[in-house]
Amino acid sequence: MSKKGIIFIAILALLVFYVFSAYNSLVTKDESVTAEWQNVEAAYQRRADLIPNLVEIVKGYAKHESETLKEVIEARSKATSITIDPSNVTPEQFAEYMKAQNGVTSALGRLIAVAESYPDLKANQNFLELQAQLEGTENRIEVARKNYNDVSKEFNAAIRRIPNNIIASFAGLEKHSYFEAEEGAEKAPKVQF
Repeated sequence: MSKKGIIFIAILALLVFYVFSAYNSLVTKDESVTAEWQNVEAAYQRRADLIPNLVEIVKGYAKHESETLKEVIEARSKATSITIDPSNVTPEQFAEYMKAQNGVTSALGRLIAVAESYPDLKANQNFLELQAQLEGTENRIEVARKNYNDVSKEFNAAIRRIPNNIIASFAGLEKHSYFEAEEGAEKAPKVQF
């Protein structure tokens, strides 16, 4: 075999090695996004699991606040009925999922506000413990969402870089959506007494 043939085969082998290495790296990043998504869903599930207990405790104290309790239950039901496959989610599906989760957050805020009107409830140990668990869960959700956005950013940047963009297009790898702030979140809430 000629020297040119050996050089050609060596360059071809390096190129093939690079393509396989780049593809494997992209797959690893994509799997990281999926794993972080599972963490987000686990945090949301934890919140959904705590809600029925919180509702039952508040129900005992605030019998006439049935509309607020109903809103919380309906928001939880809607949020838990929507599932997303992070490997092929559309921006519209992602937005629908986030709208449902934001509905739970909003309904829980109203429920906690109602609970503040009942001094006996505010002193109830079970309520205080559940409220603390929900606050901790909201923090977990925020951390999980941030971690998801971080790995999504890394993956999205990787599949847009040359020559990874060519490999990603052949492999069918597409950008992942990000969690974004709700519309109007940039405005500070008004506190009125």
